[in-house]
Amino acid sequence: MTSSTTTALGSDTDQRVARLPIASLLALALAGFVTILTEALPAGLLPQISAGLGISEALAGQFVTLYAIGSLMAAIPLTAATQGFRRRPLLLAALAGFVIANTVTTFSSSYALTMVARFLGGVSAGLLWALLAGYAARMVPEHQKGRAIAIAMVGTPLALSLGVPAGTFLGNLVGWRMCFGIMSLLALVLMIWVRVKVPDFAGQAAGKRFTLRHVFSLPGMRSVLFVVLAFVLAHNILYTYIAPFLTTAGMAERTDLVLLVFGIASLLGIWIIGVLIDRHLRVLTLTSTFVFGLAALALGVAGDTPGVVYTAVAAWGLAFGGAATLFQTAIVKTAGDAADVAQSMLVTAWNMAIAGGGIIGGILLDRLGVAAFSPALMVLLAATLIVVWAARHHGFSAVQE
Repeated sequence: MTSSTTTALGSDTDQRVARLPIASLLALALAGFVTILTEALPAGLLPQISAGLGISEALAGQFVTLYAIGSLMAAIPLTAATQGFRRRPLLLAALAGFVIANTVTTFSSSYALTMVARFLGGVSAGLLWALLAGYAARMVPEHQKGRAIAIAMVGTPLALSLGVPAGTFLGNLVGWRMCFGIMSLLALVLMIWVRVKVPDFAGQAAGKRFTLRHVFSLPGMRSVLFVVLAFVLAHNILYTYIAPFLTTAGMAERTDLVLLVFGIASLLGIWIIGVLIDRHLRVLTLTSTFVFGLAALALGVAGDTPGVVYTAVAAWGLAFGGAATLFQTAIVKTAGDAADVAQSMLVTAWNMAIAGGGIIGGILLDRLGVAAFSPALMVLLAATLIVVWAARHHGFSAVQE
């Protein structure tokens, strides 16, 4: 690269920006938005869903659980089984799964049928997440892969920081079923967008398909997967139990504001990553991990001081915002032609970290209280920092710096 990487995203030169297939990449970003919002929307609508289906809020909460299980179970086997399929029809099939799942959720009065639909949505999510980063990378030359993945991943923080609150607000106005109906229509419109604007790519030829063992044994692959697991686990321990943490700090009534600070900082984080990632993947990963560690330390030392909490949460959001882009870019560069299978492993590791955050965080909370969160996070992040530092030749290469 010959231009400064400290300018705004996509501003290396007008010519280079023109070569980025923005319409196609934004279609992938919207696919990510639909995926995350379909998963997380029930969390803001539990009372309405509970009343609408005549079930407890605990059972309504399983909307999220079944979705995550579907994604966790499907990502690796489904991606491995479809290596030979053309990419655009496979992407359209995943989006069709969201149309079906959200349509059934909109009209079903049966809890069992709705849960089947949620599981199907999770299966579609597992396949789609395995496709997105590799798809974006295949659209552009090598020196733009990180930036393309950053654009394709922008739907994730947008869904979490803006989509879920907006969906909750809309659900209170027009009802929870209408929200899922809108999601179904959005996925249907996106299918048309993908068919018109997103290029198709061939699947892997029969003689060039990759076994899971081969992909897992690639140099640097295990380092990247460990980093994903440890970093995201640290995030989810704190994020899942942020409400009890803030209650102990005397800030329970400010939970929504704290999460807003986190969301805004996350958006800033993904913008910064998008600007710099194509030349500074390793440094950005080390910096993000270190900043997250400082935030965890500050919360442990002075987590009862509002100013410290807001500052630490902002730093945490800044560090986490671009994490998906960092890790997916690292795994794409590590896996090469096996990117889709590698991505399915990343999706599985990420979902294991989400589930593990809930389990481990719950155990820590019950047995030791929120004071145990900071030490646990710092151990995980220290391990992450060590692995990234050691992976300078493969995984988080220093060659591009």
